Amino acid sequence: PEQIAGSLITITGDDVNHMKNVLRLKVGEQFTASNEAKEYLCEIVTMNSEEVVGTIIDVYGSNAELPAAITLFQCVPKGDKLETIIQKAVELGATQIVPVFSKRCVVKLDAKKAEKKQARYQAIAESAAKQSKRVVIPTVHPFVTYQEALAMAKDMDLLMIPYEEAQGMEYSRKVMASASEAKRIGIFIGPEGGFEKSEVDTAIAYGAKCITLGHRILRTETAGMAVLSILMYQLDQDSEM
Repeated sequence: PEQIAGSLITITGDDVNHMKNVLRLKVGEQFTASNEAKEYLCEIVTMNSEEVVGTIIDVYGSNAELPAAITLFQCVPKGDKLETIIQKAVELGATQIVPVFSKRCVVKLDAKKAEKKQARYQAIAESAAKQSKRVVIPTVHPFVTYQEALAMAKDMDLLMIPYEEAQGMEYSRKVMASASEAKRIGIFIGPEGGFEKSEVDTAIAYGAKCITLGHRILRTETAGMAVLSILMYQLDQDSEM
């Protein structure tokens, strides 16, 4: 908001380089900007290496955000899979991504490496938010333990944990359908080796609904995307009614 003054908007920081050297925008061309609530259609008035100044042509309310805040509690996978998971989760509407260390996670990080990775993950989330024209940049939280993640999720309206031994599809469909009544939704996704039964039982004790995603075993980088895709369709459909 502080970058808006009357009918003018001033863009600073890394976005200046992106607009000048990546998008190759020129004076007189248009761009859109957002500030978590509104979208602004702007025309470039002046630009230099430090800032881009635009005049606001029109202001819109945004429909890019889902009516519910969705948090993806993603157990940490091997390699760079988490980068892809974060990117796609942001595109599909997640508002928070929490990297979680469960019992079967094989990745180990010291504090310095964890902090560096979180900064990179946040940059990926910001880039994905811009690409998908989100007005909110989702937050990538620091790495947490499974118990810490459950504590973060305990007050959510709907908490889901996909598990291969869950009840049948009819129950899972009912759980998904109930998402339209929730304002805060949490999704727990296990690592490559899946959750231990005791971890699932603990999540259920915290109020999580144990669901199935069908008769196929999905990889950790696929399972969260499957749930988010269903929720996006469910919530977007409801928000348009």
